[in-house]
Amino acid sequence: MSTSKTSRLIAALAVAASAAAVAETPGLGVPISERDIAAWDITVFPSGANMPPGRGTAAEGAPIYAAKCALCHGVNGEGGIAAPVVGGDPLTTGIDTRKTIKNFWASATTLFDFIRREMPWQAPRTLTDDEVYALSAYLLALNDIIDDDDVMNARTLPAVQMPNRDGFMARFPELMP
Repeated sequence: MSTSKTSRLIAALAVAASAAAVAETPGLGVPISERDIAAWDITVFPSGANMPPGRGTAAEGAPIYAAKCALCHGVNGEGGIAAPVVGGDPLTTGIDTRKTIKNFWASATTLFDFIRREMPWQAPRTLTDDEVYALSAYLLALNDIIDDDDVMNARTLPAVQMPNRDGFMARFPELMP
């Protein structure tokens, strides 16, 4: 094969390889920075890892619940247009048993993470960390899991002993309390 034919073949292969590489990505958007990722990396683990600073009590959580949660979850947390967050039969009564914070959730930090990330449904991620601690305390107290005057923070919330804490198998035991 002549040098010019070899050069053309190499050039054709390079163009084909380049086109294939470009075809693997949509070529849209811009690279995201570590700072941008960190703003969304808010996962709180069952062990309490990644808990933010802040604090709250049930008394502080009650007016927040009334203003931002009761419309969907009911005045006393017993359900409305959204699932109840209080009460619930033991899960031993069958698979159709309605699951609540008291009878299902294995970790109080998971409750914190869910509220912080998803609530209120019409404006997720708008609650401050103190509001999330206060709502967590209020809901835990409504379920008779903590006392009304207990302060929830990054140290105390992971220590809460949930009634169903042993109802799950830990896929990643190092993340469990």
